[in-house]
Amino acid sequence: MEEKEIQDELSSIRNLMERSSKFISLSGLSGILAGLYALAGAGYANYLLSSGIGRNVYQPGYRILADLQTLALLLVAIVVLMASVITGVLLSLRKAKKTGQPIWGKTSRALVFHMSAPLVAGGLLILILLFRGYYGIVAPASLIFYGLALISASNFTFTDVKYLGLCEIALGLVAACMPGYGLLFWAIGFGVLHIIYGSVMYLKYDR
Repeated sequence: MEEKEIQDELSSIRNLMERSSKFISLSGLSGILAGLYALAGAGYANYLLSSGIGRNVYQPGYRILADLQTLALLLVAIVVLMASVITGVLLSLRKAKKTGQPIWGKTSRALVFHMSAPLVAGGLLILILLFRGYYGIVAPASLIFYGLALISASNFTFTDVKYLGLCEIALGLVAACMPGYGLLFWAIGFGVLHIIYGSVMYLKYDR
């Protein structure tokens, strides 16, 4: 009986230490929804590429798109990103209330900082690539920098985030070897992997 009490007490101490050092209010459902947003965005982007402006230049390989079409694709990506961020924040707020963890404490600030640095650097690089016409490496770059951001932030939240980051980087490297299929890899990385990750997180931590 005493041994069981000691184990329970040690478990409580570990939980308290984890709550103070890691942000545990990430929502698995937000990952699933982000994946669905990405798949919807990829579907619409494919429609833009396959019809209308730029029809004659849509070929496998490094393609050159009309400026208007490029702006439309960039807008789709921004809408997907904003929808994912807003959903993630709202669902994390709801979960934080349940767990009693402050949404903007020391740990969450550290998580945002370590995730933002690779994302901002990657975002600026992608804008440079777009303006210089290197469209074929935009998708691989976005996957790789996103993966680096996840790995950097994983020290302040669930370890599962690190594994998602490693998968994103691996997928980005494969995409770099297969120019012309960036949208497909983008849909897999930001869509399918997010849905799988979100489902795992939901089953492990949200139920």
